[in-house]
Amino acid sequence: MQPDQSSRAVHCPHRGSHVCQEDYGNASHFKCPYHGWVFKNDGSFVGAPEMQAAYGGRLNASEWGLRRAPKVDSIHGFIFACLSEEAESLRDYLGGAAWMFDAIFGLHPDGVKALAPPERFILHADWKSGAENFVGDTYHIGTAHHSVTLTGYLPGDVREGGQYAHGFLFENGHEFLGYRLPEWFGPPFKYWGFPEELASQFDLSALDETQRELLVTVPPSVGTIFPNFSYLRMPEPPGPGEFPIPNTDIRVWSPIAPGVMEVWHWQFNFAFMPEEYQRKAYLSGQYTFGAGGIFEQDDMTIWEGASKAAQSPWNRKVGAELNYQQKRPEPNPDWKGPGQFFDTYYGEYLQAGFWKQWLKMMRNG
Repeated sequence: MQPDQSSRAVHCPHRGSHVCQEDYGNASHFKCPYHGWVFKNDGSFVGAPEMQAAYGGRLNASEWGLRRAPKVDSIHGFIFACLSEEAESLRDYLGGAAWMFDAIFGLHPDGVKALAPPERFILHADWKSGAENFVGDTYHIGTAHHSVTLTGYLPGDVREGGQYAHGFLFENGHEFLGYRLPEWFGPPFKYWGFPEELASQFDLSALDETQRELLVTVPPSVGTIFPNFSYLRMPEPPGPGEFPIPNTDIRVWSPIAPGVMEVWHWQFNFAFMPEEYQRKAYLSGQYTFGAGGIFEQDDMTIWEGASKAAQSPWNRKVGAELNYQQKRPEPNPDWKGPGQFFDTYYGEYLQAGFWKQWLKMMRNG
């Protein structure tokens, strides 16, 4: 993102080739690898090879710069771009989810940082499978991930998690799920399990009373910003037999073809924390939710299987329907935060919120 809060496309306007192949870093200029057109890092056109011979003179720089995204904004360092001029502001679009973002990422003036370049991998599954799962599908964990318990890598039994889970339902298809971690794992797991000497450095002055209570009772553990930005923060061991520490997993489910997505996956942590702690947080996240992680492998197999079934000519012919018929709970009437808070994760209300938003956008074009 540029100092003027703008963002540019990385496709050359000459023949559409990518002008930047890197996932991170800085450069003053970008040169298209196809025909050598050059652009400043603000997207403005600099020049092209042999312009006099090829074009009869200099090209009009105002016409051939990299395209600017119509709407660009950021929240706690995360940059969001929108390709519609008519879109509302980022905070308006996030609604109550912005309040949740503040509670998750707005805990220290130094912010958070990526611990490594993004990990990218291809899944032969629809992008919505991942996004819907991360809104808070705890129902699958006891079955799909029971193998994790059998390895002994994690303390306790993953099948117990459902009784400690709560849902947060916001507008525009944004949903989160939190666990009563101190009750499940013990008092050290307030603030997701960040040790006292680090959690004591959090600045909670900008948070309201409900947010502060949330962090010590039901810290938000997983969620999706509609359509395809997902978050996870859970305490997990950085190695066999080690004490669990929180990792912060951010991912984007990027559709690249029908039934195929590319997952962009980062590990984050608070920038002020010691380097050795950040190293362990990175390992904690990669062992569990990296491309080869013990949780991630289960999910990839399941989502790809569902995608194969969806492509079946027979399934298409008979019009197979999926089951979203868990009994719907009522939200907690005493909740003082934005959106709705539920005392149980059962009911598929989080998934329903996601699909209602998707259907709304499909109908509205």
